[in-house]
Amino acid sequence: MQPYRVKKFIPHGPIELDVPASKSILSRALVLAAFGTGDVLLRCGSYAEDTRAMLSCLSALGIGWEDCPDGLFVHGCGGNVPNRHAELDVASAGTAARFLTAVLAFLGGEYTLRSSMQMQARPMQFLSVLAQAGVQIGYTGEFEHFPFTLRSEGIFADELTVDTDLSTQYASGILLAAAVSRPIALRLTGSRTRGSYIEMTLRLLEAFGAQCAREGDVIRITPSAHSPAQTEIEGDLSGACYFYALSLLFGCSVRVRKICSDTLQGDKKFLSLLAARGVRFTDSPEGLLADGSAVTSYHGFTENMRDYSDQALTVAALAPFADSPTHITGIGHIRRQECDRIRAIAENLCALGVPAEEEADGVLISPAPVRSATVRTFGDHRVAMAFSLIGVKTGAVTIDDPACCKKTFENYFDLLDLLTK
Repeated sequence: MQPYRVKKFIPHGPIELDVPASKSILSRALVLAAFGTGDVLLRCGSYAEDTRAMLSCLSALGIGWEDCPDGLFVHGCGGNVPNRHAELDVASAGTAARFLTAVLAFLGGEYTLRSSMQMQARPMQFLSVLAQAGVQIGYTGEFEHFPFTLRSEGIFADELTVDTDLSTQYASGILLAAAVSRPIALRLTGSRTRGSYIEMTLRLLEAFGAQCAREGDVIRITPSAHSPAQTEIEGDLSGACYFYALSLLFGCSVRVRKICSDTLQGDKKFLSLLAARGVRFTDSPEGLLADGSAVTSYHGFTENMRDYSDQALTVAALAPFADSPTHITGIGHIRRQECDRIRAIAENLCALGVPAEEEADGVLISPAPVRSATVRTFGDHRVAMAFSLIGVKTGAVTIDDPACCKKTFENYFDLLDLLTK
């Protein structure tokens, strides 16, 4: 796909749209359904590239699934992986990379796991946790990185420990693995032991029949006997937030279907930032409505975004139009995601004429007029989607690689085209 020049947006009435299924919820539900007992209908609507990578891996493991009008129909293997000698390619899907590695370590077998070059650059520190529990890991490249081989007879430790400062997905992977294999206690360390994505995992485990008992930072999991016949998957709030941000930028109304205020997703904290600046949220049968008609201007953001850091880029894109500076902290870990996201924020804002000072754990941004520039996405879908907001406000932004959005939201720029016609 060629670079994409973002058109300036002039709202002409309420906006109403659909977003793909929540990748975070769907990936967890897929693992629980695929390795649990029984057939499950995941009512999810559309999904994107990361989910297709997970489904491809499930097929390689011999686990059956089908697309159906309501979503995905998954045939659980009951903890008995049909193909215990498989080659898997997780592509760039971090959830597939972490969750499948944990589950296969618990259930046993011999596997070769490959990934995209982008995923190879992202560390997998919890491989050492699995190795200490008796799993044999053979690296064909860099230590604690893809690609690697995994050989396991199962994990029989009574307790494992995971540092949540590295990634809460490591903790979620082990919790999911325990729910489809054997009881275990997981001890959490670090500053995100009660992070929103861990809470999401626990709620899904309970929805699938597993028992979760928490005492402080130790979580004990007892596996589920049988999966539910069906479960509803929410729309992707992370993707919806780019459109909800329009309610603040333009003082307009935005409704996203299959989103509600009682969401499992941690990015709902971003909605509270909008609400604090005058956006009113109302649940409806069709979806959550954001009404920004009362907004005429808004203050900058001084926020620790550790627990909803996917939206740090969205806040950074709103910062140039605020009436005071923005200081985002608590996001040092996003340097290790699809790209160094703090550097991407600072570099692209400065290219657009907006003063942005990179910090070890955050970024300081001053409001300023925006000049025309091309945004470097570094192959990162969130950089592309967030900086498009500056484009719809000013008409001054070109996105160098819009195709990177296919990872989680492949028709994102098609929706923008519809809005700006």
